[in-house]
Amino acid sequence: MTYQFQRVDYFYVTVQDEAGSAYQLLSALEQSGVNLLAFTAVPTGPLRAQLTVFPEDAGQLQAMAPTAGLELDGPYSALLVQGDDELGALARVHEKLFDAGVNVYASTGLAGDRGRYAYVIYVRSEDIDQAVSALE
Repeated sequence: MTYQFQRVDYFYVTVQDEAGSAYQLLSALEQSGVNLLAFTAVPTGPLRAQLTVFPEDAGQLQAMAPTAGLELDGPYSALLVQGDDELGALARVHEKLFDAGVNVYASTGLAGDRGRYAYVIYVRSEDIDQAVSALE
């Protein structure tokens, strides 16, 4: 099993759940030169959505947020795992975390078209160092 991982910061931005909300955020990030490692969006009620951004440079995002009128919730830590897409790859990552007593409370993954996958793992802030050690 070949994989690499990194600890990443992420931030929540809560917006009105209407057409163009994600586009407006992503455009503001692009115009400010903020590169993203990952992005998710989920509804948080009938009229609101929570956009989660994983910037390559958290400081750059935090510096541009006030100018763009963004209210950031964070930073929080997660793990971004990338590796060869093979049968059981995610199970083996979870096995290492389980053996270390780390609870994964949320995750999002995607297989790419070139035999690779990317996987974001959310653990409690008090478990992040233990999770990093387990995956080393």
